[in-house]
Amino acid sequence: MPKKHTQSNKTRKRPGRDLDEIHADLIRPDKMQRIQERPFDDDLPGGGRHYCVACDRHFVDEQTKAGHEKTKGHKRRLRALREKPYTQREAELAGGLGVDEQTKLESLADLTF
Repeated sequence: MPKKHTQSNKTRKRPGRDLDEIHADLIRPDKMQRIQERPFDDDLPGGGRHYCVACDRHFVDEQTKAGHEKTKGHKRRLRALREKPYTQREAELAGGLGVDEQTKLESLADLTF
C-alpha cells in the first residue's frame, strides 16, 4: 500500500509566525534593529547571531544561512512577503461589515434634493 500523505506532529504543532507578523517587523526599522542587535543566546543555534527574518529561523553559521537563502522555500517566502497583507478594515469590508468610502460618496452623489 502507498504511504499516507500526512503531516508529522513536529511540523503540525509548530506553525511559526504568520506573514502579517513578519511583514510588520520588516516595515518597522526599530524592530529590525532590535532583531539584528540581539544579545548572544546559548539556547539558540549559532547563539542567535544568524537569523533569517523572512522565514523566522536561526542558523548555526553564516554559510548555512547563505545556503538557506538559495533554497526554494526561502524564495517562496520572500515572494509571499512582497504582497501587502490585508488590513482589518479590508477584511471587514469583504465580510460585508461597514461601507466603503468610495461607495458612500457615489451613493451620496446619486441623491437628489
